[in-house]
Amino acid sequence: MAGSGLDRLADRLAAEQGADRRIVAVAGAPGSGKSTFAERLRDRLEGRVAAQVLAMDGFHYDDLVLEARGDRPRKGAPHTFDVDGLAATLARIAGDRGAVAVPVFDRAIEIARAGARIIEAGTRLVIAEGNYLLLDAPDWAALRRFFDLTVFLEVPEAELERRLVARWAGYGLEGAALREKMEGNDLPNMRLVVGRSVPADVVVHDLDPSGAVDGS
Repeated sequence: MAGSGLDRLADRLAAEQGADRRIVAVAGAPGSGKSTFAERLRDRLEGRVAAQVLAMDGFHYDDLVLEARGDRPRKGAPHTFDVDGLAATLARIAGDRGAVAVPVFDRAIEIARAGARIIEAGTRLVIAEGNYLLLDAPDWAALRRFFDLTVFLEVPEAELERRLVARWAGYGLEGAALREKMEGNDLPNMRLVVGRSVPADVVVHDLDPSGAVDGS
């Protein structure tokens, strides 16, 4: 089939969309480009399917909670998310009984803002994106009953590491602080997603951080 993985997926979703609301999960390791991919998929569907994005990052526990638990250095690991809250939100969305307010993570202040986005009643397709949506662990596995289709962004580990280093360098981290961030949190999280995610319905190979994609 001609076209990029992103275009093919958009065409498939548009062709399969009926009257019922559907949820597509886009998973991948840190640095794989999930947020960009989800937003571009939504844009590709404009005019064909009313779609919105739900980001897993909105369900980060607040820093005050993480500090009290001693988990602040591991922020971004699976246990630092309110997975039960995410499950409850997905259940409301899947129920298709009207608009649903969802939280959005504000990276400028490292805090999730409650009710910062509305999944409108007319939304027919919700693109849920996050690192651990396909993680092979009991609490995360409970989310999969809400997904009508699953997508995994597959990027080589060396490229993921390069992107993560560039991301934190852009925030001013360097030297020992950068190594600690990578080795103490980001790389273990990346390896967990790569090694312990269940197979997806669709695998997209994204080697270009600008968003050019290929897929299967």
